[in-house]
Amino acid sequence: MSSPLEKFLSAEEVRDTAGLRARFLAAQPFRHVVIENFLDGGFAQRLLDEFPAFEQGNRVGDDGRPGGKSTVERMGALGAGYRELDSAIQSREFLELVGAITGIDDLLYDPFYLGGGTHENRAGQLLQAHIDFNYHPSERWHRRLNLIVYLNHDWNEAWGGNLELWRDPYADATPAARIAPAFNRCVIFETTEHSWHGFDTITLPPEQAQRSRKSVALYFYTRERPVGETAGKHSTHYVNRQLSARFAPGHTLTAADVAELRELIAHRDNRLQQLFAENASLLQAQESGLSGKLLYLLKRLYVRYRR
Repeated sequence: MSSPLEKFLSAEEVRDTAGLRARFLAAQPFRHVVIENFLDGGFAQRLLDEFPAFEQGNRVGDDGRPGGKSTVERMGALGAGYRELDSAIQSREFLELVGAITGIDDLLYDPFYLGGGTHENRAGQLLQAHIDFNYHPSERWHRRLNLIVYLNHDWNEAWGGNLELWRDPYADATPAARIAPAFNRCVIFETTEHSWHGFDTITLPPEQAQRSRKSVALYFYTRERPVGETAGKHSTHYVNRQLSARFAPGHTLTAADVAELRELIAHRDNRLQQLFAENASLLQAQESGLSGKLLYLLKRLYVRYRR
């Protein structure tokens, strides 16, 4: 391995790029690979030690209110470890390494970490199954890969927060794969129109209430993309979780069942409110300025013409 990477990558784990690529290409429900001990152990601990306080990040959710998730995109301001990470992942050696593992050449690093950076989620948080926005928000780049490194010592899978990979969340009640966010575990997966992913609800026992789910998310792009994988530009597309298979005729509801139903309904209502607000904003934008006045006059003419 070349010298810029030796300082922070675990050489033993990433040396077999051919083997990692074979696993990536064969994985289901879409291409991905899980790499244990991805970073040098000491370097991974430095990132955890320098991880920003929850209050330091952006805590405002999609609904415009403070929530249980905090993100920091400006990783270079977090400490020496994060500055070293930032320098390493934009190096040609690292981009070529990820390209060798995934078979995607000419990868581009995002210097703005838009949507990425450090992610921290507290108890009660979940991430609905979704596909990601498919173009860089400010560049004409195709989003191709997510690389996530988890920083959670001794995480119990029963606590939730597990990365879930879905075949089709519109049809399936359970994910095709579930990956616990264990310390120094890396997951690299493609971002396409079918790479549905999220994580299940974090439910911590009282004695672990101080814990949170921490990770570093890195996104990679290319200037071009195979025509068969290219779609029109869109934002992140969320799908609410389906009812569990246990909800069948004759099933007697338990307190846990009622709580799950209420949670599903609350998420649905919240999403509907967001969509309504977005629609209202678009309508109001159409009515503003000179273009809005012209559109208004055209609508009036059209209605009168129809009469």
